Amino acid sequence: MKQKIGSLALLVRDYDEAIAFYTQKLGFQLLEDTDLGGGKRWVLVAPPGSTETSLLLAQAASPEQENAIGNQSGGRVFLFLHTDDFWRDYNDIKASGIRFLEEPRTEPYGTVVVFEDLYGNKWDFIELK
Repeated sequence: MKQKIGSLALLVRDYDEAIAFYTQKLGFQLLEDTDLGGGKRWVLVAPPGSTETSLLLAQAASPEQENAIGNQSGGRVFLFLHTDDFWRDYNDIKASGIRFLEEPRTEPYGTVVVFEDLYGNKWDFIELK
């Protein structure tokens, strides 16, 4: 048996602002944007070259969901973006205005830095050894 994680739901305030952030600031590809009616959409984005997992941008539909935007992991790093060239992509992302919470560092597993998305979700940006 072979299984994989296809998508992760990420709560967002607004579909269009989230699409703009992920495609323009992080260089993700918009894989799908399907109107489901009633203001709901099926929006998938993924990093360039990604073939396994995507983000499902899910617009908050209740006060409880709105309160969780930017804090789906309780303040911990939530998502991990891997690259094959840390410094190339770090410089591109930094130039796009992404907010980094620290300076890049070398760990036993690779080079890493933490950044925030437009809602405050923390991401590890990593080039594995």
